[in-house]
Order: sequence, then C-alpha cells, then structure tokens
Amino acid sequence: MNPALARLLSHPAIWRGDDCASEPASIGTGFTELDAALPGGGWPRAALTELLLEREGIGELRLTLPALARLQSEGRSIVWIAPPHRPYAPALAAAGLDLARLIVVRGASRSDALWAYEQALRAPECGAAFGWMPAHEERVLRRLQVAAREGRTWGVLWRRPGERASATAAPLRLALMPLQGRLAVRVLKRRGAELARPIVLDLARAPGAPLYPLLDGPHACGSRRRAARVRDDFPERVAWITTFRQENRP
Repeated sequence: MNPALARLLSHPAIWRGDDCASEPASIGTGFTELDAALPGGGWPRAALTELLLEREGIGELRLTLPALARLQSEGRSIVWIAPPHRPYAPALAAAGLDLARLIVVRGASRSDALWAYEQALRAPECGAAFGWMPAHEERVLRRLQVAAREGRTWGVLWRRPGERASATAAPLRLALMPLQGRLAVRVLKRRGAELARPIVLDLARAPGAPLYPLLDGPHACGSRRRAARVRDDFPERVAWITTFRQENRP
C-alpha cells in the first residue's frame, strides 16, 4: 500500500467498514466476549441501544447490571421508564446497585413516557435511561438518539417479545435469546462488519449471578426444569429481576 494512503487510513477519524468503528465514549459490559464485539469495547455512553427479546426472564437485565453499577459509582443516576413488571429491590441491591440513585417512572401514558424518557436522556446527571414504551416512528427515534448524544447517556430501548421494530436511528441493535442455560446475544446492527454467529454468555458464572443459577453437567436438565417452573410461578419476582417501587421504600 502507498505509504501516504496507509497513513491516511490509520487516522482515528477514518472508519473502515470491515472493522468496528471507534467509540470514544463507552462503558464495559462486564463480559469480555461481548466487549470484543462492540465498537469501543462496551455499551455506547452517548447513543441508543435497542435490545430485542425472544422472551422475558432469560437474564436480559442481568446483562446490564455491571455497567449500571459502574455508572452509579461515577455518581450518575439510572432512570427506568415504564418497566412492564413489578420491580424487585433485593436482587438489584445484591448486584451492587445503589437504590437511592435509581428512579422508576410507572403508570404514564405513552406520550408522557416518551417525554420523560427524552428528558432523562438529556439530563447530565443521568448515566443510563431504559425505556419499555413502544417507539417506532423514525422521527421520534432520531430525536431520542440526538438526546442521548447531547446528554452523553446510555439509552436502551427494550423490545418485548413480538415487537420487531427496525430502529434505524439506534447504532447498536442486539437480539437476546436463551441457549442451553445461557444467553445468546446476536448482533443485528453495529458500526462494523456483520457477525455470523451469536455471542453466548454464561450469566450464572458471572459476578452477581441470578437468583436461579443454571448448572452444567448431568443435573443441568433437571435444574433448568425447576428454574422454568419457578419462573412460571413467580414471573414478577424471579423471571424479571429489577428494582424497587417507590411505595415499597421504608
């Protein structure tokens, strides 16, 4: 290659499509395999991330806990807008989250939820804003992406089972699904080359393991069946591990 061209292509402002784009503002996911696949080596601090779920209760929130704890350690708060199930404080406290820096907005109309979500994305004291409200319009999504960039906030739009919107404004889109007691993460969109295979994470072996660890080996099938029964019986307490509700505070 021509030396002058090589110097030009090595400039940090130049992104070659077969590589991951540089991401100066990112935060590690806490999972080495996933960090290696994401631009900047982690979740984008100043952009939207869209997470599509095959079903709920597969460890989707456990995937985000290390980054949330890190953001709180930097003195920033976390805002969750319209979570679909009853929050559960002890699980998040055990995972290292500071409940005093966790804000949950519930019971709002769709328009109010979108307004609150955008304000959270723009707030400098907010490190992460999670939203479960349906937001599919391209104009709305672009505005939320701009808000996340201006507020330097990690914004996550959760797509519940059955929702398959194409959020083209979100630079990172991941699909989450269970795979033999683990969590498979398929990269649908990133600023980089396409990944042919999903990234498989063993959440049960990570720090702050979930309430129902799944085992490998000869007893794994029975353990998974028991865990599935627990999730079916207590969907709000176990299958969806979240935070606390304001009315539950002492």
